[in-house]
Amino acid sequence: MRDVERRLPVGAEVTRGGTHFRVWAPIRSRVEVVLEGGPTLDLAPEGGGYFSGFGEGVGAGARYRFRMDGGPGLFPDPASRFQPDGPHGPSEVVDPNPFPWTDADWPGVPDTGQVLYELHVGTFTKEGTWAAAAAKLPELADLGVTAVEVMPVADFPGRFGWGYDGTCLYAPTRLYGGPDDFRRFVDAAHGLGLGVILDVVYNHFGPDGNYIREFAPQFLSTIHTTEWGEPFNFDGPDAGPVREFFVANAGYWIDEYHIDGLRLDATQAIYDDSGDHILAAIGRRVREKGRGRQTYIMGENEPQDANLVRPVEKGGYGLDAVWNDDLHHTARVALTGKNEGYFRDYLGSPQEWVSAAKWGFLYQGQPYSFHHKRRGKPAFGIAPHRFVGFIENHDQIANSGRGLRVHQMTSPARYRAATAYVLLIPATPMLFQGQEYASTRPFLYFADHHPDLSAMVFQGRREAMRRFRSQAGPEGLRLVPDPADPQTFERCKLDPAERSSRTEWLALHKDLLALRKSDPAFHGGTTRMDGAVLGPSAFVLRFFVPDGEDRLLVVNLGRDLHLDPAPEPLLAPPLAGTHWHPVWSSEDPRYGGHGTAPLDTDQNWQVPGEAAVVLGARPVHKPGDRSHA
Repeated sequence: MRDVERRLPVGAEVTRGGTHFRVWAPIRSRVEVVLEGGPTLDLAPEGGGYFSGFGEGVGAGARYRFRMDGGPGLFPDPASRFQPDGPHGPSEVVDPNPFPWTDADWPGVPDTGQVLYELHVGTFTKEGTWAAAAAKLPELADLGVTAVEVMPVADFPGRFGWGYDGTCLYAPTRLYGGPDDFRRFVDAAHGLGLGVILDVVYNHFGPDGNYIREFAPQFLSTIHTTEWGEPFNFDGPDAGPVREFFVANAGYWIDEYHIDGLRLDATQAIYDDSGDHILAAIGRRVREKGRGRQTYIMGENEPQDANLVRPVEKGGYGLDAVWNDDLHHTARVALTGKNEGYFRDYLGSPQEWVSAAKWGFLYQGQPYSFHHKRRGKPAFGIAPHRFVGFIENHDQIANSGRGLRVHQMTSPARYRAATAYVLLIPATPMLFQGQEYASTRPFLYFADHHPDLSAMVFQGRREAMRRFRSQAGPEGLRLVPDPADPQTFERCKLDPAERSSRTEWLALHKDLLALRKSDPAFHGGTTRMDGAVLGPSAFVLRFFVPDGEDRLLVVNLGRDLHLDPAPEPLLAPPLAGTHWHPVWSSEDPRYGGHGTAPLDTDQNWQVPGEAAVVLGARPVHKPGDRSHA
């Protein structure tokens, strides 16, 4: 047996003189590597279900498959680093070492101070490639984004898809380019001061192109189930190699692609009753492979388990952040007036906006009627930046049926006000591609499967829309587009001309992110914040700045409001002889507004309707003149 030092426990790895192959196939007694246009290599059993061998003279670019027990079938490598013809074709040997990285001084992504931007490579540009996406990165850096979150890229069948049905978890999909194209994207991002976070799916394989049962049905749990099928076996018999496969995969993206962190999809469907939860193990490997660079790991968790972001020593999993669906849901209800479907447990009230800013999750153990059980776990004591706040993401836009953006379901002024809230509160803000200029392009569910599976997926999407009363009728269901129709995919591609023409929206987002970065009230880690309800649709957040200038963020999503009297301490000026004056307003004409009159006046507080205003204190210029701007 040739002694080879490997980077990963399984897969094909180029080394001196050839390529070393290793695979876990515990149900097999014989495994061969069948090289295209070359010899067949018998792999030697190692014990524990592993087989390995060295292919003399086999280098990068060689294509291969596995034959097992002498049968007629040929199968791609479960740990393939690239599938040039998709998941059903041969695997390709990839050597990551020659890539000329230029990011040696890149420090990574810290857990504070981030502004995230979610994008789907296939629709972010007309071309839908890594190269085209990289060319747009300077625009995001100029906007004020600090890290892009790339939707899943593990290879999947078909010509297009969201990426959540991946089957080759080590192989970046050939649809966007080759492995080095992905590396060039990351290297370019780092050169612009942008981090890259990769969305990964560790809760299920996609329904097509998955050959894992041919190697190891032990990969799939016989104890747990999910709505997407069989989850992975992280805690049952033979779980060791399965855990090793996924932990290694998490480190692989950090090591070989210089990714700065991961977004873990649907962690509620990652089951592990062992003493060392797989999420904690993944976190340790990501930190280790960072080799001194700061790494960022966030999770999606629909039931809102706050333990994801608690330290491991306090019983948590040690992640850096968790998506806050509660914030999105209350914002969506307030902006659209609809609390149907899974929005029915939200009122969109001012108190919900205040509580989301202060406490993150709104549901931390209370009854939740949509699920017919309690939702969430206590999150008191968790720092606000550990909650990722958004009013758009890929799921929520698609779940509007027609893929409408939120700004298309509310008034422009209300949307501007909500944007100010999300980009200024202490939570970590996230934008979805095109949101910064109020793109009119939809984001629909699209997936290119074989006809029988496509029909089932289409029917499933229609049934999912029945959760929403306004869309459940025949006319509403007819609006749900066919996910397999290429036009559904094409409609979702961003239009670059919109970015040039919708400059008011772009200025709004850019100015808010600049304010978040420059003003100590909005970026300082020592800032204390509190809030209060001012009216049926209005609230105030006060940011207390030690040894600095406090700020108020007054948000009113309803009609004009006259507060007289105004017995709310948070509205009091910080010092005697001062009053509040506007520092920034969503009603600035630069953003399409009509201007902002003083709020703190001799007639008490005059709060403009459908607006968000940031206020700072300044001296009163002459007695009785509190309205002078």
